[in-house]
Amino acid sequence: MVTTIVTTKGQIVIPARMRRKLNIKKGTRLCIEEKGDQLILHPLTDDYFKRMAGIASAKGKGVSALLEERVKEKENEDRKWSKS
Repeated sequence: MVTTIVTTKGQIVIPARMRRKLNIKKGTRLCIEEKGDQLILHPLTDDYFKRMAGIASAKGKGVSALLEERVKEKENEDRKWSKS
């Protein structure tokens, strides 16, 4: 079991080993799911959307749209950071 501490701003640190395993990098968005008294974090990576594609009833069309939107967001973030 790995533990972490919540800061006064509500932030936590995800250990490097877990970030590498789940391909979580700077700017990766996380989905936070509440199940009873548990919080479940899902990194919203391309791999996550590909795994979820079979669940969507629209034969993956919604997932494709989400992936395209994520690519656009990533490009905008990259442009923003390159200007700094």
